[in-house]
Amino acid sequence: MSASTTPPANAPAPGTQTGTPSGAQTGAATGARPSAELPVLAEVVRSGFTEGHHRGSVVVLGPDGGVEWSLGEVAAPVYPRSSNKPMQAAAVLHAGLELSGERLALAAASHSGEPFHLELVRTVLAEHGMTEDDLGCPPDLPLDREEADRFLAAGSRPSRTAMNCSGKHAAMLAACRVNGWSGADYLDPGHPLQVLVRERIEAAAGEPVAHTGTDGCGAPLMAISLTGLARAFRSFVLAAPGTPERRVADAMRAHPEYVAGTRREDTRLMRGVPGALAKVGAEAVQAVALPDGRALAIKIDDGGLRALGPVLARTLARMGVESPVLAEIGDSPLLGGGRRVGEIRATF
Repeated sequence: MSASTTPPANAPAPGTQTGTPSGAQTGAATGARPSAELPVLAEVVRSGFTEGHHRGSVVVLGPDGGVEWSLGEVAAPVYPRSSNKPMQAAAVLHAGLELSGERLALAAASHSGEPFHLELVRTVLAEHGMTEDDLGCPPDLPLDREEADRFLAAGSRPSRTAMNCSGKHAAMLAACRVNGWSGADYLDPGHPLQVLVRERIEAAAGEPVAHTGTDGCGAPLMAISLTGLARAFRSFVLAAPGTPERRVADAMRAHPEYVAGTRREDTRLMRGVPGALAKVGAEAVQAVALPDGRALAIKIDDGGLRALGPVLARTLARMGVESPVLAEIGDSPLLGGGRRVGEIRATF
């Protein structure tokens, strides 16, 4: 696969990279520029009429780790949301927890809530003398719509195990048990485990955490730049075999259905592009690293997940990736009367 060394000729000019992470954990923090100042990455075309746009930012790193091209604001801090999960999973290994295979992939997961996900979460908890009641994540339905429908049809109610972050929380609690740390406050940013998570995020990203908030699952949420996020993923695929970071990358790539689900795009991408490491995050964040050290990170400013697939597919194509899976990931149809009448399409 060949790398693209310049942005597309018709692309918006890359944004000025302002906004240096401060390392502060509390108080206000400045993130990316206002949406109106960011380039349009995707357009909403219905019946041949452009009815809307999605703005955002993209950064692509070359094999040497340098920025090959970027659009928008890629140096200001953003919340990677669940794209931080590989670093969180590496932290539990650094803490001494022994996980491998599907269990380790699940520790880095935003799982769909399929039966095999829920069964393994319960198994990990039981192996460490815990139950669902110990999880700090909130009760929820499965993330996958089909699974949620089946879940409700079977008479099940929202549960902590079904919440898409339960694999991460089970691994965090298990790491606390191994170290004799309190499990009651494992989600406190000052807890030894969360201090270790912060250290691993900063080491992988090559920059300090700019701000710490609270993620949807209740875990500390640590802000870094898109460039830092791409660096972090790159560092995982290039890490020496046997290191915690490489073990996480290898487990995720070997068992992508545990990272996401049988119908999810991260799974398709890691299956369809050999050696790719991929993790989506809420509010339309995506990070991907390729085995040769190239990497990307994307943020759709309005959080519109419908635009993420087309933007991701176009970015990978610009990087020289060739795979039928790009057409699948990039297809984001608009329906009218139950039939396709338009699409979300990348503009660069």
